[in-house]
Amino acid sequence: MNQNQSSEHVQTAEGSAPEKRWLDLGVHAYIRIACIACLIWLIFREEINGIVRQWITNPSWSHGLLIPLFSLYFLNQSKDEILEIRQPQSSWRVGLPLMLFLLALYPVNMVMLKFMYGNPLIMIALLGSVVLFLGGWRLLKYTWLPVAYLFFAVPLPGRLYFQLTNPMRQIASQVAAVILSLFPQLEAQATGSIINVVYKGVTMEPGLDVADACSGMRLVMAFVALGVAMAYLHWRPIWQRLILLASTLPIAILCNIVRVTITGFIYILGNPKYAQGIYHDMLGMLMLPLAFVLYGGLAALMENLFVDEDEQEPLEDVIVRRSSTTQSQES
Repeated sequence: MNQNQSSEHVQTAEGSAPEKRWLDLGVHAYIRIACIACLIWLIFREEINGIVRQWITNPSWSHGLLIPLFSLYFLNQSKDEILEIRQPQSSWRVGLPLMLFLLALYPVNMVMLKFMYGNPLIMIALLGSVVLFLGGWRLLKYTWLPVAYLFFAVPLPGRLYFQLTNPMRQIASQVAAVILSLFPQLEAQATGSIINVVYKGVTMEPGLDVADACSGMRLVMAFVALGVAMAYLHWRPIWQRLILLASTLPIAILCNIVRVTITGFIYILGNPKYAQGIYHDMLGMLMLPLAFVLYGGLAALMENLFVDEDEQEPLEDVIVRRSSTTQSQES
């Protein structure tokens, strides 16, 4: 290697910025993070244990195991911006009062209000207030989504869960009954969440019950959480992100209607055993890829149908120059 090549190599190595790593935070930062994590664990250990137990034992909330991993991934996406904050400015005026208020609200809720679903929400809000108190608004700017995303990991209380699932069960049963009735010699009528079927003049007993597992709530919670992640990770205009977020609920409901309808056809025209048990669960899992196909199709449609003016390439200026010979001929 000659001298010129070696000097160019040195300049290239010096000109490229070194890759930032989480280890650059230093030992003291990790000690503080560990101390804060231990304190939060000591205060909210009952709530954390209950949430993890729900993830493991309740299939409707099994997606909660992935939510903290997504939060860490979102945090890693802002690694460069976070590590550039060399001296975080603490927010004493807002962060400290908010943190003290949440710490006082927790025992008040335990003793007086007794709204147990509020305890995990207080824990998530407290985590955000700690970030604001220690790192200031600039750090919160890059960490608010990873913190707020933990909301999707908190199981809903049983009463609220039923109030949400019952209308969804009725919607799925009514729409599925209309679709099933289009089949020749098949009459279906929805009564609440039960579909009564008469096929070839014979009433099928028992009726098709759209149970809690078929309400679509599991699909809604999982798909809304993943929809938020997809809208955040792929850059697009704000209005497109809002449309994608708003579309997660109707897409999940539509996929659940498809699931109930297919289950009805299997129950009536096929073997009833394939409409329950593991087969029923496998059909529910297949609805998630269908939801992502619809979601991705909507995203591709908006991306190709609408083009922002900022993204359009400006037209190049065309300059016509007349040569001296041409000017002399004209004269």
